[in-house]
Amino acid sequence: MKLKIAIQKSGRLHDDSMKLLNDCGLNVKNGHNQLKSMSENFPVEVYFLRDDDIPQYVEDGVAHIGFVGENVLYEKNKTVDIVEKVGFGKCRLSIAVGKNDEYTGPQFLQGKKIATSYPFLTQQFLKENGVDCEIHEISGSVELAPGIGLADAVCDLVSSGSTLFMNGLKEVQPILQSQAVLIKGKELPAEQQQLLDQLVFRIRAVRKAKRYKYVLLNAPEQSLQTIVSLLPGMRSPTVLPLAESGWSSVHSVIEEDAFWDKIEQLKAAGAEGILVVPIEKMIM
Repeated sequence: MKLKIAIQKSGRLHDDSMKLLNDCGLNVKNGHNQLKSMSENFPVEVYFLRDDDIPQYVEDGVAHIGFVGENVLYEKNKTVDIVEKVGFGKCRLSIAVGKNDEYTGPQFLQGKKIATSYPFLTQQFLKENGVDCEIHEISGSVELAPGIGLADAVCDLVSSGSTLFMNGLKEVQPILQSQAVLIKGKELPAEQQQLLDQLVFRIRAVRKAKRYKYVLLNAPEQSLQTIVSLLPGMRSPTVLPLAESGWSSVHSVIEEDAFWDKIEQLKAAGAEGILVVPIEKMIM
């Protein structure tokens, strides 16, 4: 019994997917040009595939689960389920036009030519907005299409927008926010579902840990209650007496988004010797 996992063989999502599995305690080797690999300490077999093929492999049951970008998943429109959004590989699928064009909304595209590697999602956007235009499907370097007269606009993935800028384009209309997701087939056997549940438990523990910091600090007795009130922790802060009378050591966790504000409040309340430590796993 093993769980078959499909992962992008190279490119944007490969390294992050492998790192996540390793952070979850799966010892998976990925040798040069290797197409599949086994974990030494968890019953999984990993297939290294083209990202465009992963939804089909999972739908067909060749792989039980897979890591893939939402952009690819929705473009391929396969019958699979999203198990978990895993937080990396964030980007957006957007309409871009010439930097001097005055984009007034989707109707700007009426009767024009648009180049894209995502014809399904592009057509879906156009249909929703009642726009009729000609779609040119190309497999790569989409941003070059307007410059060579192939298209008037493009629909392509955008991260920073620098590639568009270098090719005389500007982003005007995001149509999909995308990140990597873990998908599974509709009919997953019970044994594989059990293994998947174990893996998802580990993934959530790893991802939750990344959103928090472990904080240790010294608190004077007269400020202890104020400092404790600023640190809710997982249930409540841990307070231990120090060898020096009148001082306590306080241990807690702080959410990343509130970290710097909390640190400033703690210092103002009298906390000293603040030590911040990354958390590897967080089990709730």
